[in-house]
Amino acid sequence: MSNLPIFDVAGSAMNAQSVRLSTIASNLANADSVAGKPEDAFRARMPVFAAEQVAGQPELSGVRVTEVVQSTAAPVQRYEPGHPLADEKGYVYAPNVDPVAQMVDMISASRSYQANVEVFNTARELAQATLAMGR
Repeated sequence: MSNLPIFDVAGSAMNAQSVRLSTIASNLANADSVAGKPEDAFRARMPVFAAEQVAGQPELSGVRVTEVVQSTAAPVQRYEPGHPLADEKGYVYAPNVDPVAQMVDMISASRSYQANVEVFNTARELAQATLAMGR
């Protein structure tokens, strides 16, 4: 991006929040899916974040996504004997995804992303003002 470390920090945060938003979208898209076996049910995904030192700037830390993990929560077992995917006992298995909790997480991720956009824009404006002073 630039040789200014603040751009690296804000950029890493925006990238991490983008991954977070993508996993939330995936979770919400599959919240109503069902499967005929528990092991085939969708498992919610969650990004795992880690601090990452900015090269040459020990006082600054960015963030990175180390991995995206699947939930270990058991799927929800529902008795729906008429469903085409129902097992021999009449059960289907739905993901244990709470849409309300996912929406709250989405709002948080969106606000974090927007805050880092503001940091990025402010740093750019300050750098431009500094360059203009030299003219």
